[in-house]
Amino acid sequence: MNTFNLENSEVIQVVLFILLAFISMFLVLILFFYFSRRKIVQIEVAKKNLEIDHQKELLNSILITQEEERKRIAQDLHDDISSKLNVVSLNSHLLKTPNLNETEQLEITNNIIELTQKALENSRRIAHDLLPPVLEKFGLHAGIEELVEEFNSTKSVKVSYENSIDFESYPVEKHLHIFRILQELLNNSLRHGKATIISIHFTTFENRKTCVYVDNGLGFDSSDSENQKGLGMKNIESRINFLGGNFSFTSKPNQGVKMEFNFN
Repeated sequence: MNTFNLENSEVIQVVLFILLAFISMFLVLILFFYFSRRKIVQIEVAKKNLEIDHQKELLNSILITQEEERKRIAQDLHDDISSKLNVVSLNSHLLKTPNLNETEQLEITNNIIELTQKALENSRRIAHDLLPPVLEKFGLHAGIEELVEEFNSTKSVKVSYENSIDFESYPVEKHLHIFRILQELLNNSLRHGKATIISIHFTTFENRKTCVYVDNGLGFDSSDSENQKGLGMKNIESRINFLGGNFSFTSKPNQGVKMEFNFN
């Protein structure tokens, strides 16, 4: 009888040990999954915070650009147009001066006509900078063609442009973003890269509208993140984000620049 009780006690101890082992393993697994999940959540939160910070940087670059553009327009209006209209006003009052001879009247009138013409030209230039008329009237393809012609007319660079995309099927309100991206790239190629040959090619790749931009300029080390933090690059990136696309950018010293961006 004692042997039977002893065996039962040993069985109970074994069962309790096994049960305790299972409970311990279960607790270890729970703790493991808890801390693993917590780590994953922390990584996701950190990733989201980085994305939010990046979006803030892009938004800030847009706001800075808009503010600089407002200042430039305000200065153009004040310096170019307002000053000329003030002189026109003064000349108009001179016409009221008594005893003016015919030569003096003609000279004052010619001054008024000349200044008025210059004010009109400047106002057209400011309006063109805000929204190129050809872009509004004839679409993006014609707008890019005119932009390319403007740069080619300088004789300091040869820009080639090919397009196999029907921009007419693309939302008109997004045309300006693509146009401004190309403007920024062309200006960078000439101002900083000293490029003499530039190619722009629009095509469809894997059902995505794609632009491939290449120049033969001085280039730079694109692997250095500091080289991609300029306001111009932030503007380009923010516009591409607005278009629902992404981009790749490669460059090496003395090997020019290549940029590809796509859009919906």
